[in-house]
Amino acid sequence: MNRSWVRRWLRKDGIAAIPFLAPSLAGFCLFFAVPLAMSFYYSFFDRVTDGTFVGLGNYRELLGSSSFRKATGNTLLFSGVGVPLLILLSLGLALLFNRQLWLKSAMKTAVVLPLVVPIASIVMITQIFIDWNGVLNAWLYRLDLPRVDWLNSDGAWTVILLIYVWKNIGYNMILFLAGLQTIPRSYYETARMEGAGSIRQFWGITLVYLTPTLFFVVLISLVNSFKVFRETYLLAGAYPYDRLYMIQHYMNNMFFSLDIQKLSTAAILMVGFIVILMSGLLKIEHRFLENIE
Repeated sequence: MNRSWVRRWLRKDGIAAIPFLAPSLAGFCLFFAVPLAMSFYYSFFDRVTDGTFVGLGNYRELLGSSSFRKATGNTLLFSGVGVPLLILLSLGLALLFNRQLWLKSAMKTAVVLPLVVPIASIVMITQIFIDWNGVLNAWLYRLDLPRVDWLNSDGAWTVILLIYVWKNIGYNMILFLAGLQTIPRSYYETARMEGAGSIRQFWGITLVYLTPTLFFVVLISLVNSFKVFRETYLLAGAYPYDRLYMIQHYMNNMFFSLDIQKLSTAAILMVGFIVILMSGLLKIEHRFLENIE
């Protein structure tokens, strides 16, 4: 039965879909699949050309590198703090905008506006505020407080975290708001008739039926947390303050030093970690939905 259906699909829809899928498949293979396969291959050799097979030697050397461990720790810390904070704030805004509010459209526009702001503009505005002669230090000077070199202090991590939240909160809020609007209002009316309060309704109805959206937002937020390298690089350069030195900085520096082996090894470890994490989240979501059904 299944085999006959596959044959019919290949004879009809499959053949018709090939010309439309070919450009995307070619681009995926050229820019993603082939480079990833080459990186996996190079991670087992000591040189790109005429290299000697070293097995897991590059992986042992990389895991023993203090700079790689620092970059990995900073990246995990940033994602571990930034993603939950972003989820909580965006979900809170979605719950707020799901009600009838005065100036609701204007406030939603203000929250979503960062989505269309270019990265260069974000960096320029940030520099105006946190520069040595910037707005924040001018305020500190007027209050007779010492100036702070924000990008070379522990405050640099907070600056990047705020940029990450500000840039992505609007997109996550839209996704949560779309998920909230799919929940039938009759569920809440029934819960109120049975005496359930707001907190009980949130945990028993809102959060349960918002779970598929929540998992998707978590995945998107994790991916976006790795993209914060763009802002960090433009603000602090290739060798920023220790708290800002991410795994992408390490890979970028290995690229400029032409250390392809360490670059390839770091890329494979990063991809492997992301794949394992995403697979785990998707598996948890699948089990949760099965329990609901």
